[in-house]
Amino acid sequence: MKGCLFVVLLYCLAGWCLSSFPLDCEDVYTAGNFYSGVYKIYPAGGPGFPLYVYCDMYTDGGVWTVFQRRQDGSVNFYRGWNDYKLGFGNATGEYWLGLQNIHLLTMNQDYQLRVDLQDFEGNRAYAFYSSFALSAYAISGETDGYTLSVHGFGNGGAGDSLSSHSGRKFSTFDRDQDGAGYNCAMEFRGAFWYHDCHSANLNGGYYQGNSTLHGKGVHWVTWRGLDYSLKGAEMKIRVLKRKPLKE
Repeated sequence: MKGCLFVVLLYCLAGWCLSSFPLDCEDVYTAGNFYSGVYKIYPAGGPGFPLYVYCDMYTDGGVWTVFQRRQDGSVNFYRGWNDYKLGFGNATGEYWLGLQNIHLLTMNQDYQLRVDLQDFEGNRAYAFYSSFALSAYAISGETDGYTLSVHGFGNGGAGDSLSSHSGRKFSTFDRDQDGAGYNCAMEFRGAFWYHDCHSANLNGGYYQGNSTLHGKGVHWVTWRGLDYSLKGAEMKIRVLKRKPLKE
């Protein structure tokens, strides 16, 4: 069928084709699934290994693909490179989708990013970015370090703690790619697109609010600073406008 890459059951909408292998949560929604929850997606675009992901169908118009969630400290986020590359946790709770999977999504489509935050006092805030990608133009995302590209900040009360990380490679304790003279991931008990070192540390250690462990918790500096570890954080992406598949 014209415009389609795979010989599968599919139908076409507005010049592009939706197959039985949804790329992201927008495809899940278009297929008739209108409620938030866990669904299967195929970031590689075909009949490969499926991923289970949480789709937020309600927030600000919905169809958000959640790739990171912290909520209760039940999952250890102080992990090495291979875990962050492939993903870990469970989409029903705390999880990380995987750098390679996020790269596959953002290399073919244009995405926006929303970061939702919550403190232990029940306050909520968010930050919005109109453009988000990981090594979008690289032949190999891993060789390029899954470099973060984020632009177009919009303030939902959280302030901008991520733009300073744009252009940085991802670092873990066993793969130091930051711009500091020491290992930021080891120093701050996390994994992120560190510079020297961070204004956001959403994969840091899970602590209860005010902490003496300066900079080592779940931090978004422009909202609660380096001495307050957040209760919840969720990073999620939504496609700007679906690009048609090539003939």
